[in-house]
Amino acid sequence: MKTVLKILAAGLLIAGTGVAATSPRVGEWIYHDGGQLEARLYGLHSETVDIGEMSLAIYRGGAGEGRETLVMLHGYSADRQVWPRFAKHLIDRYDIVIPDLAGHGDSPFVSGIDYCAPAQGERVIALLDALKVERAHVIGNSMGGFIAAHLALRHPDRILSATLIDPAGVLAPTPSEADRLIEAGQNPFEVQDRAAFDRFYPMTMHRAPWLPESVLAAVAQRYIDRREALAEIKRGFYHRDMLDTRLGEIRVPVLLLWGREDRLLDISTAPVWAAGIPGAEVEIFDGVGHMPMVEIPEAAAARVATFLSKPRT
Repeated sequence: MKTVLKILAAGLLIAGTGVAATSPRVGEWIYHDGGQLEARLYGLHSETVDIGEMSLAIYRGGAGEGRETLVMLHGYSADRQVWPRFAKHLIDRYDIVIPDLAGHGDSPFVSGIDYCAPAQGERVIALLDALKVERAHVIGNSMGGFIAAHLALRHPDRILSATLIDPAGVLAPTPSEADRLIEAGQNPFEVQDRAAFDRFYPMTMHRAPWLPESVLAAVAQRYIDRREALAEIKRGFYHRDMLDTRLGEIRVPVLLLWGREDRLLDISTAPVWAAGIPGAEVEIFDGVGHMPMVEIPEAAAARVATFLSKPRT
């Protein structure tokens, strides 16, 4: 463990010196390899799981006899790296599974397959089958929340509870800033150059953690390189299989978390979910944007821990 810490510290030191401070190549190493090293510090290891249709890259940690499984699903264009600092607060109590969803992170993009929310949910079920997990709690952010809600709706026998963090999946009474851009034909997720990324990135979080310039450059390049793939994934799920008229059919316990400053999915959508799902618990975080699990990982994890610890009938 000390060796891992030294390697990670060395990488961060390199990131802050000389040319390395702005090098996308160094930034990619810090984001990907350094991110995996950090995840290992929290007890998460990386593995690849064959689910039949494809193989998914995952983080796994905290597994132990008698522990319930907690699956964490990232949003559109993100990857499993958004979860470790949140997961570290829950890993002592749960078996943690964090996949890179199809076409994201280290999981392959395959053109022509179905990227709708139900199909992505079935891949999560296939992942649970491959891991021999019968039932699990699921947490999802944004598109991941949309998938988590479909899992709760379609597989109540497999899903113990669903925590939805700023989820997509219902129409917003008030369009968000991102909605207005998309309606104008300017999808902010489809990044063409660094300037476009610099306009997009502040929309993703209100309290974004500090990142070296090299890491920002690397993430920007990832978006540029994946532009066509992300466009196909978006066509697969965006405004398809919406849940506005089906929220009342969700019967598993649900916790809804939302950042009041969300610029991608407007806060006006939270009451739609809350009114539609019987018994849903709701927590709104002031001064937080689209990704509370990244912006305030400890506080968000504490709220989830309270929800998960409640007795279930």
